[in-house]
Amino acid sequence: MSEQSVQLDGLDARLIELLEAEPRIGVLELSRRLAVARGTVQARLDKLVDRGAIKGFGPEVVPAAIGFGVTSFVTLEIRQRYGHDAVAGHLADIPEVLEAHTITGSGDILCRIVARANADLQRVIDQIVGYEGIVRAHTIIALAELIPYRTGPLVQFIGSTRTNSPRE
Repeated sequence: MSEQSVQLDGLDARLIELLEAEPRIGVLELSRRLAVARGTVQARLDKLVDRGAIKGFGPEVVPAAIGFGVTSFVTLEIRQRYGHDAVAGHLADIPEVLEAHTITGSGDILCRIVARANADLQRVIDQIVGYEGIVRAHTIIALAELIPYRTGPLVQFIGSTRTNSPRE
């Protein structure tokens, strides 16, 4: 499944908003609340999933609630001859690496990682930089989450700027 540009209309936006607010809601209840046919809701969901706009319906796990109370952001400088894919493979093998992105600027890769405590964070960073394709790591410890990862306001904005006419 490859990500494609998806144009959301008002119905798509309301559908996503309901799913974000109540992830366990069923298609029948979605159709009732949106006042559209069940088949329309299912078709919209299938299209949003197929095009990569919705990537999952699973639970959102809070790392701190399962014992990983330290979050940090690590900028990595890599040896270019190894390339991003090899480093990404190494990072993917480390469970505490929650995400990694190639970036512009002084670093090459930005990671969000978690650890059980500051001492454990050192262990995770040592594991990350233990790979010969990584030259250096710059770590910033997050003190508090002010705005959690979210897409709701973006979807609401898009929904308010699009027409509400149903399409299939």
